[in-house]
Amino acid sequence: MQRAAVRPTFGDRGISPMVAKPMVASRPYATYGLIGINLIIFAVCVLQARGFEMVRSQLFVDWALVKPWVADGEYWRLFTAGFLHFSVTHIAVNMISLYVLGRDLEIAIGIPRYLAVYFTALLGGSAAVMALGSGTAINAGASGAIYGLMGAVLVVVLKARVSPVPVISIIALNLVLSITIPNISLLAHVGGLVFGAAATAGIIFLPQWVLPQERRTATSVARVGWIAVAVLLVAAVAVSVGVGISYANTHILVG
Repeated sequence: MQRAAVRPTFGDRGISPMVAKPMVASRPYATYGLIGINLIIFAVCVLQARGFEMVRSQLFVDWALVKPWVADGEYWRLFTAGFLHFSVTHIAVNMISLYVLGRDLEIAIGIPRYLAVYFTALLGGSAAVMALGSGTAINAGASGAIYGLMGAVLVVVLKARVSPVPVISIIALNLVLSITIPNISLLAHVGGLVFGAAATAGIIFLPQWVLPQERRTATSVARVGWIAVAVLLVAAVAVSVGVGISYANTHILVG
């Protein structure tokens, strides 16, 4: 997103806010908060493990997404795994990406909707892992939610009617890296990307698709957007729980 040689941001194109009456802020406070929470949890895991072998951390073991343990009824792992990281490099890359993507997106769509997109993408990534992932893999990281922010940025760019090619190129490059670099969960990335983009489209585009012009009040537009997000959240959880129940009926569970 460019205007001459000016650094690309959502704000400098005058498209903020992009939705009806979001809770806006002059700084990306929610993004800072998410980064802070991830860093604190990582520090606790390191202290518990007395190093960087994270499986020695009780918090990491209790929160990581492991398919058989989720199937055993530990459904909180679908959410908490998004706040865990395996190494300094892992959390550094994710937090830098979160800052770069989140700082302008949050201001463009507002704090509540930004957080809704983030957590929808997080749970969407977990749903993809549950549906198609290995029963032995340990899954952790904020990257599913961060890929959701990539999808959200693409939707915002389309709304702004500027070329989506740079964003699509970045997404494609990251997906290629997800395939070629070992020990990276492509499923979580794709699931997060799809759910994050869908949630943002539900917020930005769906109201104009389903509401006639004369009914597009701030209240009705917001209602349609939140209904879309709620449907996606329910779908992500339903897929994960459904797969968990099915998995529990066909495997011997551990833990």
